[in-house]
Amino acid sequence: MKKIKVLMVASEATPIIKVGGLGDVLGSLPAALNRLGCEIRIIIPLSRGVDRKKYHLKKIHSPLKINFAGKIYSVNIWETRTAVSGAIVYLVENYHYFGHEAVYPACSLAGDFCLSEKFLFFDLAVLEALPFLKFNPDIIHCHDYFSGPVPILLKMEKYKKLKNIKTLFTIHNFENQGKVPPKIMELGSLHPDSLASLARDAADGDINFMVQGIVNADLVNAVSPNYAKEIMTSEYSAGLGKITKKYRRKIYGVLNGIDTDFFDPSRDRSIKQRYSVKNLEKKVINKFFLQKKFGWKPNKKTALVAMTARLSDQKGWELITKNLIKQNCQFVFLGEGEKRYADFLRDLQKKYPEKVRVKIGFDSVLANQIYAAADIFLIPSRFEPCGLTQMIAARYGTVIVARATGGLKDTVTPDIGFTFNDFSSQAFCNTLKKALALYYEFPEKWLKIKKNCLKKDFSWQKTAKGYLHLYRKLVG
Repeated sequence: MKKIKVLMVASEATPIIKVGGLGDVLGSLPAALNRLGCEIRIIIPLSRGVDRKKYHLKKIHSPLKINFAGKIYSVNIWETRTAVSGAIVYLVENYHYFGHEAVYPACSLAGDFCLSEKFLFFDLAVLEALPFLKFNPDIIHCHDYFSGPVPILLKMEKYKKLKNIKTLFTIHNFENQGKVPPKIMELGSLHPDSLASLARDAADGDINFMVQGIVNADLVNAVSPNYAKEIMTSEYSAGLGKITKKYRRKIYGVLNGIDTDFFDPSRDRSIKQRYSVKNLEKKVINKFFLQKKFGWKPNKKTALVAMTARLSDQKGWELITKNLIKQNCQFVFLGEGEKRYADFLRDLQKKYPEKVRVKIGFDSVLANQIYAAADIFLIPSRFEPCGLTQMIAARYGTVIVARATGGLKDTVTPDIGFTFNDFSSQAFCNTLKKALALYYEFPEKWLKIKKNCLKKDFSWQKTAKGYLHLYRKLVG
């Protein structure tokens, strides 16, 4: 069977540049798809912070001239191959848009015009660069709103030679949509007539990048089956319910996965004691290590409860209440983000030093140590398109307490954890109580759940088949 050739368009890709979960997906999914017989390549901006020497970047085309915003910009195209995914990665270099800012500038992820203009330029550069890549994709796979304009740009007259390329648009987070005024889309070679329908679809008259992806891509998917259903509802559609319902027949749900070679307690050198389902009793050594690290005496009996997440409204930090903290357990919290949540957690630690420990900041090594040490992992999210932390926690034999929303509902099944429906502190607290009751009163049943966690298959090798199915559907 002929290999399906796919060019993935994204804003980040592990290990070259990573900000969040999207980078992890682009670091792991291509390898799984290549093993299934596809040929996957990736294209991202050459953002500030990319280590050119470390990743042996090689310039393959220079200069590429792009007419945008009434000016002519020079773009260089670089190439490398990552050890993580094995995929060839192209990087688009332009100092004006990518050279002096982070991947997502301070103008926010929520769709401010400066960020959207930056990625509109990138999307245009991707199509301009295609003839020089020596790679003719069957499919352009667009990841999140940053690449939402690609499907409509691909339909423009100037790209008619690329008309046979199919497009898949993946929604990683429906809340972040990206908007620009119609006049921005008219700049340079972007003719407004081809974008008129999109302007009418946007509720406020602006061009909405998320809408562009949904309306114009050949197929669309969200990153979990349940989230694909939720974005049809008023609660989760972020004002775009009419759009998602109108195009629901081409919207699918494909669950994310994790790199099970990287997240493997039997091989993870960042944890104190490696272990597997065969010697699960060794997991407690990691608990002792973490307790000592945070200034507590080693304590096997008391349940160690953990939460690592971005400090944002999405993650449900407001459900951490006094009633929760009063439960018979210890809490470890790790995260970075909004100051109000950081201050709140620091205050908890001051009030309950014998029960609460907090680390503000991003620390991937500590995160793995927490996964390995904890008895229970908390995920009380307001919404969660897919979520990866529940998969990682399970991989380390840690039982999950999560809200049944988005991908959490798809993945946190009764054999590996406990779930609650209402976004309320009472529902959350009651569910943790159930988990703790089982932990203290029925140790044999608890051990069985821990073993179920370790045996659960959340690998990309399993979930990548969902993308392969969509690719085959596109190429017929």
